[in-house]
Amino acid sequence: MDALERALPLTADELAGARRAESQGLPLRITPYYLSLVDPRNAACPIRRQCVPDVREADEVPGDLADPLGEKAHEVAPYLVQRYPDRALLLATDRCAVYCRFCTRSRIVGSGDGATPLEALSPAFAWLRMHPEVRDVIVSGGDPFAMATARIVSVVAAVRAIAHVETIRLATRVPVTLPMRVTPELLDALRPYHPLWVMTHFNHPAELTAESIAACVRLADAGFPVMNQTVLLAGINDDAAALEALFRGLVRARVRPYYLLQADPVRGTGHLRSPLARGIHLMETLQGRLTGIALPKFLCDTPGGLGKVPLGPDYVVQKSAGTTTLRTFRNDHVDYVDPPG
Repeated sequence: MDALERALPLTADELAGARRAESQGLPLRITPYYLSLVDPRNAACPIRRQCVPDVREADEVPGDLADPLGEKAHEVAPYLVQRYPDRALLLATDRCAVYCRFCTRSRIVGSGDGATPLEALSPAFAWLRMHPEVRDVIVSGGDPFAMATARIVSVVAAVRAIAHVETIRLATRVPVTLPMRVTPELLDALRPYHPLWVMTHFNHPAELTAESIAACVRLADAGFPVMNQTVLLAGINDDAAALEALFRGLVRARVRPYYLLQADPVRGTGHLRSPLARGIHLMETLQGRLTGIALPKFLCDTPGGLGKVPLGPDYVVQKSAGTTTLRTFRNDHVDYVDPPG
């Protein structure tokens, strides 16, 4: 906290939040690079609000949950979560380069010893070998790119050795928070294990710097398809202009906007969450303004870990036998007639 106070003139609420974070709750961690993006004179800076603690993290509101996605309930082996029939989530570390204040896994992030030992992951690998219906494994944590290169490779190699696993996804915010970590050495070490997909997490156009864009381009050039999951955050990016600039910038950086996610109801994050209706309105505003490759799906990951639900405006005006009246983004009403029979 002392280093943060030297870097930023903290507000009273930030100072109280930082003191609380030191003693309980989600710890404080910000890379020098990500801190350099913070406006020291503006407490409403969208980067600052994502990484600097706030006293409101002590507040609980209705609907708050410690484990909003029910990951503990869906744990099939230590460090392995299965919520969908064909995929599983492997928690390879509890460390990130930056601890985001809205973190879904704030209950565990920063609370352990970092990278999970390979022997502790052995039951997870054994479970995966016994379940051929699992074709897709997401390696997350924490942030796998916050581990040493040799450790990342050892985890990925163990998953790739399971014959029925077709795709491996690496969930990382490092291209946003520590882009210089995406080195040629890292990419060369991982390249033999393709197909590897990178799921990254840009939330605001201010995060699209020359450094972060270059990291995304290095990934794409090395054969890693890069997809982005943006979390909708109140007062940070719940604005059509900000999202449009973000999604357009991502496409220019060869990153596909994949999901716009309703923020999970993590305990202590009520001040960072928008109502569901806000996200639906934003998607309606962006529809037609953005090319399809720049328009993500808006999803709510339902509390309790029961799965993601796509949400959007209702474009069906009326249904009758064989005819559906649709509303376009220009508010025209058009009949679509089904074929006979």
